[in-house]
Amino acid sequence: MAWRRIAHVDMDAFYASVELLRHPELRGRPVAIGGHGEPSRRGVVTTATYEARAFGIRSGMALRRAAELCPACVFLPVDFDEYRRHSRRFKAALAAVADRMEDRGIDEVYLDLTQVPGIRIERGAMVARDLQQRVREATGLSCSIGLAPNKLLAKIASDLDKPGGLTIVDEDDIAAVIWPLPVRRITGVGPKADLRLEELGLRTIGELAAASRDMLVAQFGTSYGSWLHDAANGRDERPVVTASEPVSMSRETTFERDLDLRRDRQPLAACLAALCREVADDLRQRGYSGRAVGVKVRYDDFRIVTRGVTLDAATDDAHAIRRAAFACLERVPMARRLRLLGVRVGALSRAGASMAPAGTPIEVPTGAPTGAPTGAPAAAPGHTPHQHELPLSPG
Repeated sequence: MAWRRIAHVDMDAFYASVELLRHPELRGRPVAIGGHGEPSRRGVVTTATYEARAFGIRSGMALRRAAELCPACVFLPVDFDEYRRHSRRFKAALAAVADRMEDRGIDEVYLDLTQVPGIRIERGAMVARDLQQRVREATGLSCSIGLAPNKLLAKIASDLDKPGGLTIVDEDDIAAVIWPLPVRRITGVGPKADLRLEELGLRTIGELAAASRDMLVAQFGTSYGSWLHDAANGRDERPVVTASEPVSMSRETTFERDLDLRRDRQPLAACLAALCREVADDLRQRGYSGRAVGVKVRYDDFRIVTRGVTLDAATDDAHAIRRAAFACLERVPMARRLRLLGVRVGALSRAGASMAPAGTPIEVPTGAPTGAPTGAPAAAPGHTPHQHELPLSPG
């Protein structure tokens, strides 16, 4: 296998850090960004400073719950226009050094640095520190970087020394640096899969790496089981994709506790509205609009259900996407509690098409596979949930 040096660049507490540029008096204090910035109103935390995270405040948490955990926390409303401006600046600073960049959203990218001059000096540390300095000069913000032979290891590494850290992981470092970590550090291993692995006695990445591929396939299925084995052993051949046209754009969140479609209508509605805004922001940032809007849920028994609608014309408007997404959620079976909620906009085209109201629904069968591993095996066969309506308001 050819030598590669891949970087994962992750902006530190991005939305909160942008806000602190405007509110320097709040530095060192717990700050959470979300909704209208008022914990008494419906909304969820989008991100929080590291001081707020020390109190247990996390993305996707209800603002009211965050206020309970930290009464001294300062809440600020989201300002996506400002975040997008800083996103463009930090990506432009990186592009001046590396021309092979994979955009992974508003606050993170992968870079293929294999051909960048000086990348073999200090295992790439000199280039990485230069990237961090360029980002700081362009935005006033810090970023954390993971350097590794592939995207999977780089992603894990970038999270090991935050904020402003640089972590380099080569194949010889996997045993010492990666294997002692809990399996949840692997992107794609969610809480339910983590629980299953713990029941099998596999708590660390190293224990997962030592497990037999056949056993993992038997427990999790061919695709996900094989992927678990490869990921734990640091194998990942995915290239840094720079020019492909996206098929769809999506946002999803895993809840800290399973939510009930009847009793937890308010936090579910707030979360769905926030996801729709984020998808709309992603579409506008990259110059796309889409005609197919879908909602994805994962139940507490691993089953995944998707519901979708098609629009008469492509849109990147958050309100139109939100109306369509709520129409989809109303058709999700109230079979069990939900662990995950996601929104997807597909059938993309370059922006410019007009917005239209939701049209004829297109339903995907319950338990349909969703492509890349997400941390949960496929649904158990033979389970047919009862159909109920969920009268949620897109508010």
